[in-house]
Amino acid sequence: MGVIRYGARLNILVSVKGHPFERDAFAALFDAMPDIEATFVDQPAASELMSCDGLARYDALVLYDMPGLDFAHDDRPGLVAPPEAFKEKFRALLDAGKGVVALHHAIAGWPAWEEYAELLGGRFLYRRAALREEIRPDSGYRHDVAHHVHVAQDHKVTSGLPEQFPLTDELYLFEVFEESVTPILRSSFAFKKENFYSAARAVNGHLFCNEGWSHEDGSNLIGWVKRARKSPLVYLQPGDGPATYKDANYRHLIENAIRWVASKEALDWARAS
Repeated sequence: MGVIRYGARLNILVSVKGHPFERDAFAALFDAMPDIEATFVDQPAASELMSCDGLARYDALVLYDMPGLDFAHDDRPGLVAPPEAFKEKFRALLDAGKGVVALHHAIAGWPAWEEYAELLGGRFLYRRAALREEIRPDSGYRHDVAHHVHVAQDHKVTSGLPEQFPLTDELYLFEVFEESVTPILRSSFAFKKENFYSAARAVNGHLFCNEGWSHEDGSNLIGWVKRARKSPLVYLQPGDGPATYKDANYRHLIENAIRWVASKEALDWARAS
């Protein structure tokens, strides 16, 4: 496999917390990448750094966090809106061209800020909510799904990957804004209600349950690139746990994504809208 190279050593900030994960195993994913130095910062401190000044020394931002959700709230989950100051700084960061790679549960972040879903290209909903002027049901999840990942089109992010490869990982039945993104990965799995469980029921004590839950068929798109204002952004839905972190194709994919969003090529593409 040939990982794309642009010649420079990269420093990246990895924003974490908000969803359980095995930190050492996740960190090992980045430790295996030559010439990439990853700094982990937990939320909410990570949000304080998401500004032009705060990320000046970093070449890219990786999101593996889930801010804006309060699972201790009586009406679980409580939705916490980001401060206006954070929104302004985050928009400015993207207008400055900082590349972003968002992974797995990051698509559920800041649910009370609809613009965030537009920036990332979709949303995982833990509760019924309005999205794009329509009331949408809570999303679905399914752990340990054995499926095949298919490369949807040639791109620097998928460079060196086989046309398809097996992966066992968690999948989502969630909101995907297909018309707003460039597809790069699709799954062989059937994204139908009967194959998933309700996220709202899970956080309210009913794991692995879809009783009384209704959701139409969803998209099999699990990876895309898009412009987030003037920044290149990659979203990759896989990434639930150690088995995936260790997968050679997954590691290759994440490294490609980081190197691409940090490149002049990606920045020029994002600014050419």
